[in-house]
Amino acid sequence: MSVCPSCEEPLEESDRFCGACGYDLSSAPLAPVPDDRPASATTPPVPDAGPDASVEWPAAAGPSSGDSSDTPAPVHLPTDLEGTDSGGGELPTSGVRFDGVPDAPGTPDEVAEGDFPLAAPDPRTATPEEIEAATPPAGTKLCVACRAGQVDADGYCENCGHAQPRERDHMEQELGAVAAVSDRGLRHHRNEDAFAISSAALPDGSPAVVAVVCDGVSSATRPDDASLAATRAANESLHESLPRGTHPQQGMHEAIVAAAEAVNALAEEPATAREHKPHQNAPACTFVGSVVTRELLVVGWVGDSRAYWIPDDRSAPAARLTEDDSWAAQMVAAGLMSEAEAYADERAHAITGWLGADAYELEPHTASFKPDRPGVVVVCTDGLWNYAEAAEQMAQVVPADAATRPLHAAQVLVGHALDGGGHDNVTVAVLPFPGAWQGAGSA
Repeated sequence: MSVCPSCEEPLEESDRFCGACGYDLSSAPLAPVPDDRPASATTPPVPDAGPDASVEWPAAAGPSSGDSSDTPAPVHLPTDLEGTDSGGGELPTSGVRFDGVPDAPGTPDEVAEGDFPLAAPDPRTATPEEIEAATPPAGTKLCVACRAGQVDADGYCENCGHAQPRERDHMEQELGAVAAVSDRGLRHHRNEDAFAISSAALPDGSPAVVAVVCDGVSSATRPDDASLAATRAANESLHESLPRGTHPQQGMHEAIVAAAEAVNALAEEPATAREHKPHQNAPACTFVGSVVTRELLVVGWVGDSRAYWIPDDRSAPAARLTEDDSWAAQMVAAGLMSEAEAYADERAHAITGWLGADAYELEPHTASFKPDRPGVVVVCTDGLWNYAEAAEQMAQVVPADAATRPLHAAQVLVGHALDGGGHDNVTVAVLPFPGAWQGAGSA
């Protein structure tokens, strides 16, 4: 057939149904095969059905014939249907419970075996007695959102399902003579900075205060692990060398070497791990640290994390104690660009020195000073100094009582970076220098 017998839609040879009306072509009579032979005089002509010819369909039966088109379908309730459960028992007829199975016989006030406890009460509407009854044992971590549900091992609240902040998203620590604060910032999904603060005893019994701050290189693999490993290794190294009588500047040099070895060890992964990610680079981080004794101030660094000296007397000049290992610093040192031009360039923060297995060459920088007046040392990552780059700008941000309230000063500095945009992780340590001795200079 070349056209559909029903709607005369053109057909193709392989069609079994009409593409326009869906007519079943297999039930249509085969079209006559054309005969090229001349017609015989005895061949009777095929009668034409004519335009008025049509199929006679039977008339629809009336209501008395059993037609149910106008009769509504019967309504069946679930309780009208008989059935059994998978075990062959009768189905329950009571409503579905959402608070557990019914109480066990004889123990109406106790949770039946196999039941699950109800959700924690809403702290906005619950009575103090209900909240106290639902309070978990001491030491259990509570949700920061609802303050009622317990936090599971995956870091989610079992009551409201709220994801809990990571432990390193915001960290604060204060010792007697040093404090540090680290924050994830407003743009990063995790905190890749780390710090370590402590105090050690020198051979003469006098204290030495230690602060180490590391900034993970975001373009490297596992930058958060690199910064954490570096701070821990450097802190342990200083605690071993200072009590032995090692000069603090030499101890800082050894601490940087120990930190570099700890970061390098992270790159020693199994061969199978490299097969899945063959193009990933080694973990890396920057480093800045400071040791403060009664008369000496020592700093050490690799990368672009910085240390600032801020005197208590703000009429005295502040100073930056470190020089960046960065493209901008190289341009300024070579006299090719001014400091303002270099740090305005998009390549300014490209670092030329870091801790990591793929570093060009480890060059620990150390320096020691003997301030002639009291003040504080601000040790920080670029997440802070991006918003207070010059020493004079940093001095304006540091609170006047930083020497007596180092934690508050660190909190203020982190807040300043967050108010400025918080584009990076922010970490800062504040070390008060008690030096009231005169006649000092750089050592």
